[in-house]
Amino acid sequence: MQLGIFAKTFPRPTLEETLDAVIQHNLDCIQFNMACVGLASMPEDIDPTVIVKIQAEMKLRGVSMAALSGTFNMAHPDAKIRNDGLRRLGVLCQVCHAIGTSIITLCTGSRDPMDMWRWHAENTSPEAWRDLLETMSAAVKIAENEGITLAMEPERANVVYNARMAHKLLKSISSPNLKVVLDPANIIDGKNQAAIPDVIDEAFDLLGDAIVIAHAKDKSPEDVFRAAGKGVMDYSRYLKRLNDIHFEGALIIHSLEEWEVNTSVQFLRNAFKENAASPLDSLHQQII
Repeated sequence: MQLGIFAKTFPRPTLEETLDAVIQHNLDCIQFNMACVGLASMPEDIDPTVIVKIQAEMKLRGVSMAALSGTFNMAHPDAKIRNDGLRRLGVLCQVCHAIGTSIITLCTGSRDPMDMWRWHAENTSPEAWRDLLETMSAAVKIAENEGITLAMEPERANVVYNARMAHKLLKSISSPNLKVVLDPANIIDGKNQAAIPDVIDEAFDLLGDAIVIAHAKDKSPEDVFRAAGKGVMDYSRYLKRLNDIHFEGALIIHSLEEWEVNTSVQFLRNAFKENAASPLDSLHQQII
């Protein structure tokens, strides 16, 4: 398993400086975003010279790309917007292998027309599920044609708001090209700490064999996202369950400020050591 970070955590004017910041924090890999090369996260097209640059700079620094962000509102009430997202997803799928990854991460979206990560009362409607299913089916066909794995992320503000809904979507699509990003902080309620172990266990029981990327952030007792180690997330249980399924993917830190990175990385490495059976025990890097 590798420990990595969202590349956008380090806002820099150039790709080279962004990647330098990653290695300065002794991190192994990144979840990449096309914004790191001055493009939209979901660009309309990508110049081949950009692909060559990404390849060269990643190779030069020995940083691997765990996944590429490809989030758009897959449940948006406007079909034109959903279809535009699908078209742009196709652009990303075409360049994935060339830039060093075969995984694109997705957001299942919200009925909120302005914010795909904001809860809307109609997220539980039959219409929202129908539109998501139609969009996801089309996305998976694109991915299958390009040999890409799509990893969707359950989030409480989305149509796929818990592990059970994610399991339902996996069964409905039934494709080896659709997998899961698991971030327990997205599906726990910080105000209900007693339920956190059960939420984590349910996620692994239902989705364990589909997890290809793991995320690391936290929740405050007020149910606000925080940097990993600064909240109520049960990381001991989370790491144990990752170990139980022999997870060999990347654990990606995000939702934090740059000044918080060292503290969260140190917290996670300490948690790895405390979990003696953790597959990350083999990583003995020091934080600078």
